[in-house]
Amino acid sequence: QVHLVESGGGLVQPGGSLRLSCAISGPIFSIITMAWYRQAPGKEREPVAAFTSDGSTNYADSVKGRFTISRTNSKNTMYLQMNSLKPEETAVYYCNLRNILRSYWGQGTQVTVSS
Repeated sequence: QVHLVESGGGLVQPGGSLRLSCAISGPIFSIITMAWYRQAPGKEREPVAAFTSDGSTNYADSVKGRFTISRTNSKNTMYLQMNSLKPEETAVYYCNLRNILRSYWGQGTQVTVSS
């Protein structure tokens, strides 16, 4: 069974930075994508950043130049470095792994951007 556990969320002032981590355990194979999503109160979950199957990265337009997705060579830990955070980016951030069988989600970590 694959498990994903996010950490690193918290309260940060506007313009500040946070680094989220996603620890991945279990049998990992035939990965299609690894990604970060977020869901703000009253809104739908949206993609933030992702690794595609060939290892390239994609970002939502709203975070380009400020967020960076990375992972370890073993692909058992994924990170999201978030800089210049804005209040509207307050949300629960989730990591996701999709392989040929199914999509796996973590429990989420709360990020609150407020002064």
